[in-house]
Amino acid sequence: MEEYVGSLWHRLITRSASQEYAQARVCLQDVGRSVATLFRALGGDRGLRIEASAPRDYLTWRSLLARIAGTGRQVSLAWRDDESLRLPESIALFPEPAQNRELYLWLAALASKQPNGFRHWGRDNQQHVVDLLQQCPGLRPRYQRLVSSYMGLRPDPGWLPEGDARLERAIQQALLDPGSVQTFPASNRAPWPVLLWLYPSTGVNAPVAMLDDDDTVDVPQSGGGEGHKRIRKQGAVVDDPNGRDGLLLFRLENLFSWSEYSSLDRTCDDSEDEDVGRVADDLDIISVSRKRQAGASRLKLDLDLPAAINDDLPLGDGILLPEWDFRRNSLREGYCLLQPMLDQRAEPMPLPGRLIPVVKQLRARFETLKPERQWLRRQPEGDEVDLDAWLDFQARRQQGDNRDAGLYRRFSHQNRDLCCLLLADLSMSTEAYINNDYQVIDVIRDSLLLFSEALSAVGDRFALYGFSSVKRHQVRFNLLKNFGETYDDRVRGRLQSLRPGYYTRMGAAIRQATKILMDQGESRRLLLLISDGKPNDIDHYEGRYGVEDTRMAIIEARQQGLLPFCITIDQEAEAYLPYLFGSDGFSVIHRPAQLPRELPLLYSRLTGGC
Repeated sequence: MEEYVGSLWHRLITRSASQEYAQARVCLQDVGRSVATLFRALGGDRGLRIEASAPRDYLTWRSLLARIAGTGRQVSLAWRDDESLRLPESIALFPEPAQNRELYLWLAALASKQPNGFRHWGRDNQQHVVDLLQQCPGLRPRYQRLVSSYMGLRPDPGWLPEGDARLERAIQQALLDPGSVQTFPASNRAPWPVLLWLYPSTGVNAPVAMLDDDDTVDVPQSGGGEGHKRIRKQGAVVDDPNGRDGLLLFRLENLFSWSEYSSLDRTCDDSEDEDVGRVADDLDIISVSRKRQAGASRLKLDLDLPAAINDDLPLGDGILLPEWDFRRNSLREGYCLLQPMLDQRAEPMPLPGRLIPVVKQLRARFETLKPERQWLRRQPEGDEVDLDAWLDFQARRQQGDNRDAGLYRRFSHQNRDLCCLLLADLSMSTEAYINNDYQVIDVIRDSLLLFSEALSAVGDRFALYGFSSVKRHQVRFNLLKNFGETYDDRVRGRLQSLRPGYYTRMGAAIRQATKILMDQGESRRLLLLISDGKPNDIDHYEGRYGVEDTRMAIIEARQQGLLPFCITIDQEAEAYLPYLFGSDGFSVIHRPAQLPRELPLLYSRLTGGC
């Protein structure tokens, strides 16, 4: 009974202390597309992800009800850094949903004009507002409506201590007349959150293993799967608890909570744990420590690659390639070592019987694209005399007509002047199952087989390669079929022996594929990429760094006249592929099992005009 009454009291006092309008709440995921479109249309950095921010600790004046309820200690704020624009996961500030939606759009517009970092939070935000309203005067009525509604929600300076009151008056004046306030009085507490402005980032660029105090880390929300999103949590570095220090006198099993230590080594455990995500949702601060282990216990990190006797055959000493560093805004020459590989254990194999009916259908369709060989008659010059034209000429000559209409014929052998290189992502994520019977790697094998059968029917020259990586010194580039090879059972055997690899250093693989295509004589060169996720590796090649390097590699390919196109089964690809390949440079296959059939047909649509 006591617990029941306590829960009722908690709900009552929390609801009374809340200043939100729950019935008018708008979530970021509902307006995310509009927010992203406005942010980028106004010149915002196209490489930034737009994601939800977690509440952060905020020491400010709180009402008596908030202090009794224990609420108001944390606030969801808007901020940005090199990697992302973070907006509140939901907004229920105003009583009307339309106003809360307008606030999301205003924050996105303001972020498009804000460079990274603040010299002075108050003056800089005013200047950003002034610049935005000057460049986009159509936003002025929206801003005035938001400020007018927001002023009624700000605290009354008359009820605040003198120091806080002076600061509050300055902020209200800055909101009403941006640029008019240059001096903000000092106060012992932070001002009431200004939800129409942006805030400084919280130092999220540091790697998890090197976090400083009060940094933040990304954690997945519970549930995973479809609708999966990431939310930013505050992080703190602590010493690694080894379980042997200290004196434990007794153990109360029923007093365990989420805060107990969990030894989770993410360097070797990539599996998803729903409990971990649920626990992370309940924690305000996630403590991270660097695990101190003896050298022998870390050797497994250096033994990811198989022994040479069990590995593919290296072809040469490797190829040094550059990599784009967006922070330096320059290429790092010779930074990656790409190693061509050949599967020496693959044996010649025929086409699997289950694919033969599909292959017959594809061949029948693709043979219609094959150019016809024919004689061109009545030509002014050619390979031999056109007897029909010569007889017509003699007959007209006897009638006094001496015009020469062409007395020769020549053989026309039209070729589709194009070649294609298909680059397949063979990262370890292809081990995932798409149903009870098939893994992603099985779908990729079938796709490459059907693609090859279709192109061999039409006669187009093509090459097949796969790639994966283990840091920058081991970018594995698997040779499946080069342009000089004939598609036969040897190639079919290599395709059927494909295995998942390691990570996805996509930029280096695209640069090498570009070099190979540039050596071909065709006037039109198509670079197809099959992938199941974003570029990543276990070193710094993750997040925006990997995306920017991949984007630069694609830009380099286009500058050399190639046509890059990506086919992906990643259902979250629309969040980053438009930035990499452009709005019409990729295709998302929503049902992975359909990829083997869709890939040849997509190629037909891309090259049908050749």
